[in-house]
Amino acid sequence: MRRRLLLDWAAMSVAVVLGAFVVLGPLLGAPPAVVSAGAMALAACAVVAIWVRMASRPDHLRAVQSQQILDIANESLSFMRQGLTPYTAQEVCRLILQRTDATAVAITDRDTVLGFAGLGEDHHTVGGPIITRATSEVLETGEHRVLLTREEIGCPKRDCPLHAAVVVPLETRESPVGTLKFYYETPRLINETQVTMVGGLAKLLSTQLELSELERQTELACRMELKALQSQINPHFLFNTINTIASLIRTDPPRARELLREFATFYRRTLENSDELIPFSQELDYVRRYLVFERARFGEERIRFAEDVPPGLESLQVPAFVVQPIVENAVQHGIRPSGPLHIKLVARAQGDTVHLEVIDDGRGIPAADLPRVLDAGFGRGLGIALKNVDDRLKGHFGPDSGIAVSSTEGQGTTVTLTLASTSAPELVL
Repeated sequence: MRRRLLLDWAAMSVAVVLGAFVVLGPLLGAPPAVVSAGAMALAACAVVAIWVRMASRPDHLRAVQSQQILDIANESLSFMRQGLTPYTAQEVCRLILQRTDATAVAITDRDTVLGFAGLGEDHHTVGGPIITRATSEVLETGEHRVLLTREEIGCPKRDCPLHAAVVVPLETRESPVGTLKFYYETPRLINETQVTMVGGLAKLLSTQLELSELERQTELACRMELKALQSQINPHFLFNTINTIASLIRTDPPRARELLREFATFYRRTLENSDELIPFSQELDYVRRYLVFERARFGEERIRFAEDVPPGLESLQVPAFVVQPIVENAVQHGIRPSGPLHIKLVARAQGDTVHLEVIDDGRGIPAADLPRVLDAGFGRGLGIALKNVDDRLKGHFGPDSGIAVSSTEGQGTTVTLTLASTSAPELVL
């Protein structure tokens, strides 16, 4: 800091002296040529002062460089979130080439050149194997390499115009999964600033790749949760339904045949309905089919179901099996020894967020147990279903989505499913 102030003071002093000479010289009778020389010296002094000031401000240079890296990373985000593929790599290479001083840019995975843009694009083959030893070393060691000769680059084309390069690793979970390469026509264009910029950009691109992998893992987890739910068909429900149908075979054969057909359809959809998102109307149909069997078991008047779904919400896209498990819990844990159980499904939209409520007037949940109902495995099946649904809603629609449970023992329970549109454009009606 002190050095910069001294340089600024010296440059300013010289500029003041020269400026005074340029202004007062003609008045003092100085020859025009001398005055012109003084003006030129003043201009040169100004240029030198600016250069000195910039050279003594690495913080400014770093800020410009950081902004450049952030701009590239921001524009490349939509591509890198899709993972490291030939399409995304090629698009990011073109983007980087437009925003930097590199002559050419390439991206590889561990085996293949995925993208290449810039000078030499006519013979640097995209889709071909990695042929340079330097790139293989970067993938093995995780350390960057600076290549200052055409031989180090290893291009098979003898008149390739690329004579220097910076190669840095792209990493996920601290393990190299590919490389980012900046090529130049001459090694004179490579300096510490360029190497630092390439390294910083590679780190941001690596972070984007990790986020992409995390999103894929979240999506996979949602699918696995669905498969788990499909495999957790309540065995008591299964056995009770079979027993109900078996008893009706003797007392009401036509009704038994009808239930058997319904059960075959219900069970097949349970096993096959693995689409990521389905229309809400399809989930409603699944709920209605489930209640057919429970009414056959307990009696038509023991379970009364009502729906309040505004027009337009039937087409809402929801994950499969998010409402039916909640209704099943209402029956399983809410029905009393006598009297009807009333269950109501209410759907309402607030802006771009949708709330689905399953309300029953059953036995309710003890106050001491209420804070733990979303714990996996709590109770006899209750926690598994609620936790499963809560996790899948958050996985599909983001952290603002999920389940909330309110209950009063002896009076009933309300389970609210929130589907937030901030991460779910499917909800825009």
